[in-house]
Amino acid sequence: MIKVGIGQDSHRFSEDKNKSLVLGGVDFPGEVGMEGNSDGDVVIHALCNALRSAIGKGSLSVYSDKMCKKGIIDSVKYLEVALSQIDKVDYKINNISISIEAQKPKIESNKFKIKTRLAEIININENCVGITATTGEGLTAFGQGKGIQAFAIVSLIKSI
Repeated sequence: MIKVGIGQDSHRFSEDKNKSLVLGGVDFPGEVGMEGNSDGDVVIHALCNALRSAIGKGSLSVYSDKMCKKGIIDSVKYLEVALSQIDKVDYKINNISISIEAQKPKIESNKFKIKTRLAEIININENCVGITATTGEGLTAFGQGKGIQAFAIVSLIKSI
C-alpha cells in the first residue's frame, strides 16, 4: 500500500539579525533566520506536516509547540518524532519532493547541501529527495523577499 502526504510551512524573516537561517537542516551563514519559536526551518516543518498527513495525523504544531516550551528548537528533532511515527505504523519513506519559494537566499546553489542533509537525516538515498526552488516572479511576499515558503510531498510504502 502507498500513502501520500502534502505539507506546507512559511515564516517571515526575523527582526533579530543575529538569528541564523536554517533550511532543510543546513545552516546558511550570513543570512537572517526566520521568525518563530523554533529555528524556523520551513523545509523541515513542511516535511513533518507532509509525513504526518500521510499517516492521518495532525500538523507538526501538535507536538512541536510542547517541545519548544522545553527548549527544543532544532527542527531536526521534530523530524525525528515524525519519522518515529512513520515507523510505528510500519511505513517507510519512498521519496520526498520539496518546493521552496523565496527571493533570498538563492536556493539553487545550496539545494544539494539540503538534499544531502535530508537524505542523511531520513536515511534514504539522495536520488529519493527532490528539491526545486522559485521566486514566484515576485508575486507573493516570499518572492518579494519578506520570508520563505516551502511545500513538501511524500510518498510512503508499507515496510516489508
